[in-house]
Amino acid sequence: MALLQEWRDYAYSEEMQNSKDGEKFWQNYFALEKGIYEQLLSSPSDIVEGTVEELAAKYDVPLSMMVGFLDGINESLKEENPIDTMEKDTTVKIDIDLEKLYYNMVGCNAEWLYNLPQWDDLLTKERRKELYLEQKKSGTVHNENRKVGRNDPCPCGSGKKYKHCCGR
Repeated sequence: MALLQEWRDYAYSEEMQNSKDGEKFWQNYFALEKGIYEQLLSSPSDIVEGTVEELAAKYDVPLSMMVGFLDGINESLKEENPIDTMEKDTTVKIDIDLEKLYYNMVGCNAEWLYNLPQWDDLLTKERRKELYLEQKKSGTVHNENRKVGRNDPCPCGSGKKYKHCCGR
C-alpha cells in the first residue's frame, strides 16, 4: 500500500477524528507542520529535494508525518509530486508557489500558518489581504435575486454581518 493511503487511513480514521488521542495526534502534527513551514518560508527561493525518508530526517519528523505534510502542500507547489504512489524512497521536490500556498492556507483555516511572521517578508500586507478575500469569496454563493438582510453574512466574504461591513 502506498504511504499516502496509509497516512489517510490512519489520520482521517474515525478514531483520530473523535478521541483525545486523535486530538493529541493532530496537535502534534500541526506543531511539526508549523516548524517545517517556518524553515521553508525562511528560504523560499530554495528548492528542497530528496526522498521522502530523507526529508523526514531533515525536518526531524516521523515518516508518516512527512507524508501528511507532502499531501497538504502538494497543491501549492509549482510542480506537484506523485503523492498517490510515493514510497519512502520516492524523490520529491518542494518548490513553493507562495501565493498559491498562502491562498490554500487560508482555505484550510490554518491561521497558525498564514499568520507566520515569515509572510511579512514574502508577500505584502495588501497582497495577503487580496488573497485572503479572494479565497473567502471563492466559497461564497451569490444569489442575485435575494436581498441581503442586515444580519446576514456580508456577501464580500469578510465573515462579518452585512450591517457591520458593506451595509454601512
